[in-house]
Parts: sequence; C-alpha cells; structure tokens
Amino acid sequence: MFLPYTGSGSYCYANSLSMALGPASPGPGVIEVLTGSPFGMQLFDGTTPFFDPAGWDGDIALDTACAALGFECVREAGGTPEAAAARLRTAGPADPLLVGPVEMGLLTHAPGRGTPWEADHYVVVLAVEGDLVRFHDPAGYPFATLPVEQFTAAWRTETLLYGQSYTSRRGFRRNRDVSALDAIRSSIPTWAAWLRGEHGFPVSAGTLANRAAAERLADMVEDGLTGKVRDHLLHFAIQVGARRLGDAGACLADAGAGEAAAIAVGQARLVGGLQFDLTAGRTDAAAKALRELGGTYEALAESLERV
Repeated sequence: MFLPYTGSGSYCYANSLSMALGPASPGPGVIEVLTGSPFGMQLFDGTTPFFDPAGWDGDIALDTACAALGFECVREAGGTPEAAAARLRTAGPADPLLVGPVEMGLLTHAPGRGTPWEADHYVVVLAVEGDLVRFHDPAGYPFATLPVEQFTAAWRTETLLYGQSYTSRRGFRRNRDVSALDAIRSSIPTWAAWLRGEHGFPVSAGTLANRAAAERLADMVEDGLTGKVRDHLLHFAIQVGARRLGDAGACLADAGAGEAAAIAVGQARLVGGLQFDLTAGRTDAAAKALRELGGTYEALAESLERV
C-alpha cells in the first residue's frame, strides 16, 4: 500500500487531453500512464536525462493515450503562420483545440518569459476573441490570453527536441467503448515494449536507455553536474518522473499487477529522493540511488511480461 500523490506538476499534455475529452476523461494520472511515459529512462544524446523511455515524446504520448482509451481525433500540423492563426479561430468551447508542442518560454502571459527555454508545452485553445487567443494553460493559468501573433510564434518548434510546428488536435470522438481499467490492462504489453526498446520509434544517436542511462547519470553526478543539467533535473525531470511512476504504481495495482506496481512505486521513491540529494549536494546518495534505479528496469519489464 502507498499514498498516491495529488497536486501540482508538469503534466501538460495529460492535463490538456483530459480537458479536451471532458467528462469521458479518466483523469490526467491515468492518461499519463497510458502514454507509456513511466516505463523507462533515457539520457538523450548522452547528455540530458529524462525519466521516460528512449524514443518517446509528448506527440507520441497523445496518440497512444487516445488509442488506448478508444478515441480518435483530427490531427493537423505544419503550414504557414497565417493558416495556423486561421485554425485557432475555428476553436470554441464545444470543440477546443489541443495545441502543442509549443515553446514554453515564448508563452508570455506568464511573468519571466520572452526567450526560448527549449521546453515543450501543451495548452487547450478555447476561442479567439478579437486579436487575443483565449486558452487554458495547465501550468496554472486558466482562461489565459495572448495576442494571436505571439501565440503562433510560440507554436513553432525550432527550439524543441521534437515536434512539427503548428501541431493541433481537435474533434475528439470515441470510436469504441473502453473503460479506464481495460485500457490499463490492454496497455501492459506496450509498456513492456517501451522498457525493452521494442516500440518501433526512432531513438536519437548517442541516447542511452534505462540501466545504461542511470549509471551514466550517476557518473555525471559524481563528476559534478553542469548548471543546465542540474537545473533541468531539479525544476522538471525529477518532479514529473517521480509523479508518473507513482501513478504507474496506482494503475498497475488497480489492474491486479501487484509485483509490477511495487517495482514502479520503488522507482518513484528513488527518483523522488533525488530532489533533496541534488539540492543539498548529497552526491554519494544521489549516485547510489541512480545505480539502484538502473537495476529496476529489467525487473519491471519481466514483471509486466508475466501479467
């Protein structure tokens, strides 16, 4: 038994999809797990750590979760800024537009922004009112506004690690009736495939996965993390990584996969504990936790394969 987490966190695409699905949503925690995000770790290009599988990204996440829940939608991407702006103007409360990835640093409705952060984000557009886009930003800004020109500038992806500019989804429609529990159970083989690297999506050259990623990151911690990597871990990766692993444990427990649930919760504890270790400069403790974490990915894959 464990107490799942409820609170703030960087679940932008899961929160956005949950809003777009409305009453049919099983909630962002279940959606996050259905994306496959908890099932692996990567050191992207050998330098940037993420507690999600190698080859996975937010765009893949949305399609995966929709399919698992029996939903389809209209996905559009690319084109000119003018065409993208025209698409924004078709959004309404009954047919919102799930937009992303966008460059979070250019969403200047929030203070302290105005330059690219190289951070992807997702929002839900409700309407265009005059020259202002009205949208729900799951980072804590409901009914936010931004001029159309500024919004479309943030909607470009040149500074991001993945994604095509002006990607959006709308018209979410259920094509088969799937309960949240059935979606979880049917996704378990897919989660094992993510852990095994057998998902079929390309992986960037130089990217390390799972044990290799964890052990290399432990070495980096011992050698002294650069400011950029340290900040990325402390302000994003650890928080979202621990949360999604806790949600994975809850979903697996609901599905009757007790052994796999216990492993996922153990991973959540290891990842969550890194926050204090790295903040306080407890280098040895952080490196030890990462090496312990590295040994759990094979065990989780094997456990999922036995379900």
